[in-house]
Formats: sequence, C-alpha cells, structure tokens
Amino acid sequence: MAVKSGGPYLANSPFRCILDRIGDKWTVLIMRLLTNGPIRFNVLNKLIEGLSAKVLSRALKDLERDGLVTRTAYPTVPVTVEYDLTSLGRTLIGTLDALSDWAQMNIEAVHASQRRYDADA
Repeated sequence: MAVKSGGPYLANSPFRCILDRIGDKWTVLIMRLLTNGPIRFNVLNKLIEGLSAKVLSRALKDLERDGLVTRTAYPTVPVTVEYDLTSLGRTLIGTLDALSDWAQMNIEAVHASQRRYDADA
C-alpha cells in the first residue's frame, strides 16, 4: 500500500492533534463517565481504578483546554467542582461507544491471539 505524504502523517495534522487527546485511555474513560451528566472530581477519581488524582487533574485540564469538558466550581467549603461534557465533547461519544463495543465483541479473539503469540515467543 502506497502511503501518501501529508495528511494525518504530518506532525501538525488535525488528526494527530485529536488522536493525542482521545488516544489516552484515561481521557476515554473520563469522557464516557461524563455522558450521564456532571460528576465531581472525587467521584471520577473513585470510579476509575488505577487513576491517580494527579493524572485525573491533568487529563481534565487538557479536556477543558480542548473544549471537550467544562469545569464548574461551587462556592462551598471545601470548594465543590463538577465536570461535564460540552456539546463538542458529546459529538465524540458515538465514536467512543463504537470503540467500546468493538472491544467487548473482540476481546476474546485478542486474548487468544496474545496467548498464541506468547506461547511462540
């Protein structure tokens, strides 16, 4: 297959810019949790196993910067902060759901392939 120069293969392409964001597992998990509405930071942190508060904070800031998530702070003591998807962020959910569906349908085939590969290694 011949690869055309340019397009998504350029370092500054729109595709690579977006792939940098949604190619991160934490981003995908965060966004899928936010499909049901606003969630507080601590709830997100508890729901996603293996995700540190520091990494969650960075991911949410990146999502907010990209216009995919909104952050709302309420003047309570301590401050209550909620995150929600923006209308732009919601446009990605169908794509993320399709990826999730594919994973559910094909995980056994992937595991079988991994076992065969590992046995031959």
